Amino acid sequence: MRLVTFQNPVGVKRIGALFVHATGEKVVDLNYAYAAFALDAHNDPRPQAMADALVPADMRELFAGGDRSLDAARAAEAYVIEKNDSTLRGTNGEMLLFRREDVKLLAPIQPTKLWHTAGNFLEHIDEMGEAGFEYEAEKPWIGFYQNTTACIGPDAPIVYPQQLTQALDYELEICAVIKGVRHKNLSVADAQSAIGGYLIFNDVTARDIQATEFPNRSYGYSKALDTFCPIGPCIVTTDEIGDASNLAMQLMVNGEIRQQSSTSRMCRSMAEIVSYYSGQGFVGGDLVSSGTPSGCAVFHADPAAWYLQPGDVVECEVEKLGILRNAVVAGE
Repeated sequence: MRLVTFQNPVGVKRIGALFVHATGEKVVDLNYAYAAFALDAHNDPRPQAMADALVPADMRELFAGGDRSLDAARAAEAYVIEKNDSTLRGTNGEMLLFRREDVKLLAPIQPTKLWHTAGNFLEHIDEMGEAGFEYEAEKPWIGFYQNTTACIGPDAPIVYPQQLTQALDYELEICAVIKGVRHKNLSVADAQSAIGGYLIFNDVTARDIQATEFPNRSYGYSKALDTFCPIGPCIVTTDEIGDASNLAMQLMVNGEIRQQSSTSRMCRSMAEIVSYYSGQGFVGGDLVSSGTPSGCAVFHADPAAWYLQPGDVVECEVEKLGILRNAVVAGE
């Protein structure tokens, strides 16, 4: 599934599944669709209550429900696709199917925790070394938390706070999305089973602020400013991705390729990262990032020429995950 959080035409926030139809992209309202499915297929006496329990209209709660909820969401999507009826309605007359252009995609999830990983691509470690930054790849990678209120979705603006920074940079990453109620002290195999899907993450960074934080390897402020956490455009479940260890990645600014790599170049897999940090405990809907490949502006021969400016459009593309597009706008 390609799971999205969207604002429907009357402005209500819902969760859905995005799929390609012969007439274009469509979005299924999964909660209302499951209620219709429960009534039609099982004659459930309380279909909406069942839908609210199994396929809640909140993405974090859906992933907290683990495989049971994700399987129910798949059944809801399949029900609407198989019916292939644009007039299909929910148990109380709700619209179940929308054209992609009639809804607004939001950040696919509002996580309680987003755990950053840094120094996980050898090529990025190499470019840091060439620029005079010391980092020993054989040591545990750097990790830190993100301010999750900074999360924005596809096409939402990255606000450039010019009173705070003059060195705005990009970092292409992916995030694993945790499923289930609670996980702690996971083996690598169990960590892999705890991953429910993946999304694209642009780790926007104020490099001049980060320079003051670099000595203690704590990058909280430089990466946590408002709108500095674009994620999306959707969460793609693991069954649709298959092997996530060899996905092509690229980031473009105004159509120019700045970063180009593959998840095969990571030092540690997403499961290894989740396992390593699982001592802190993960819950459904938490995000764990991959780190970024080479090509960041800060390590360019002329960083000022590559730093983001108001008017720039950043496109992050990862194989099977889609394209996350955001424009940079000047802050007030």
